[in-house]
Amino acid sequence: MITAAASDHGFTGLTGWAADLLLSVGDIGIGLLVLVEVVVPPIPSEAILPFAGYLTQSGSLSLVGLIVYSTIGAWLGGLVYYGVGRALGMERAVRLVAATRLITRDDLDRGVRWFERHGRPSVFFGRMIPGVRSVISIPAGAARMNLVTFSVLTMLGSGLWNGMLIGVGAALGSEHERLEKYLGHVDLVVYAALAAAVGVLVWRRVREARSARSTAQPSVSTSPEGPS
Repeated sequence: MITAAASDHGFTGLTGWAADLLLSVGDIGIGLLVLVEVVVPPIPSEAILPFAGYLTQSGSLSLVGLIVYSTIGAWLGGLVYYGVGRALGMERAVRLVAATRLITRDDLDRGVRWFERHGRPSVFFGRMIPGVRSVISIPAGAARMNLVTFSVLTMLGSGLWNGMLIGVGAALGSEHERLEKYLGHVDLVVYAALAAAVGVLVWRRVREARSARSTAQPSVSTSPEGPS
């Protein structure tokens, strides 16, 4: 049950937006945020989940509900990339996701190597590793891992990780200023990462446009001078 207005939380920035969503929608809101975080990695669960746990101290959110919905959100997000990998195969899926600029090619290759090295356990442990948790589903899908096995490992790994982060936030109790300072630093990191991602995207577009113009420009041939 929602017991506090969204404007009463006192947070700003990314965490203020998250607070507005959570206090307006309730426990299910954390599932939506985690789903987006899995598909669009720059939104960090390390910021959202402890903050959600902190809000349980005011009675606005349920600790159990947050863990359940965040785990479901992580599973649904994982299914998106699992489906892409299963439908397209490894190389085509990696190329497609890299082209969206949502995940870098380096992170995608790291996830593929992680899966090739560790196999099925990587789906469980990868859920606890930033930069791997989103992409590990692609090689799992491309390898046609059994969907039930994938789902169980994803829910176990995500549930453990999410529960730990939510528990940390709940344990802070009334430490509002300490949490606000921590989340303020995380906000800055997220904003910097988003700005860098936009900058890289613009730079690549400009480079591709210049390359296309250079290729399309006709070459000028010079004929040898005749005798005077």
